[in-house]
Amino acid sequence: MARIAGVDLPNEKRIEIALTYIFGIGRPTSQKILSMTGVSPDTRVKALTEEETGRLRQVIESQLKVEGARRSEVAMNIKRLMDIGAYRGLRHRKNLPVRGQRTRTNARTRKGPKKTAGASRKVTAAPAWEWLKHRQHPRHRQSHRSPRRSASGRWASTGSHTSNRRSTTPS
Repeated sequence: MARIAGVDLPNEKRIEIALTYIFGIGRPTSQKILSMTGVSPDTRVKALTEEETGRLRQVIESQLKVEGARRSEVAMNIKRLMDIGAYRGLRHRKNLPVRGQRTRTNARTRKGPKKTAGASRKVTAAPAWEWLKHRQHPRHRQSHRSPRRSASGRWASTGSHTSNRRSTTPS
């Protein structure tokens, strides 16, 4: 099993495919690396010589950012977008899709499981007489009328029986 850039490549795969197990290397990059080093893309990993493995390792480490360096670069790019307040950065911050996908439905990968709004408590059945407990007799109910105001706009005093009107009888 060949080890390149800290990744063990699977023995039974073709080298063109096996290089894609390294973070930061896809099929096109893998093909470019193989053409630069002169290794046949159809060669299995277990059939690679030490010299071919060394050439691959040297090209990958000298010319490409892979694995940890690549991951940190991607993280820094996302952090930069969030810091400058770009739309894409805001979408990253809110854990929503970044590339214009709809969110009214779907987008469950970014948003997570559904959070259903509604009743969260379990309703228990009350006895039939329970509704009577909170009712008041009509004579004991408090009035919902607003307090009286006098003609001058002042609140009428409820404690005394004197009127705010002027007396019409001469004194």
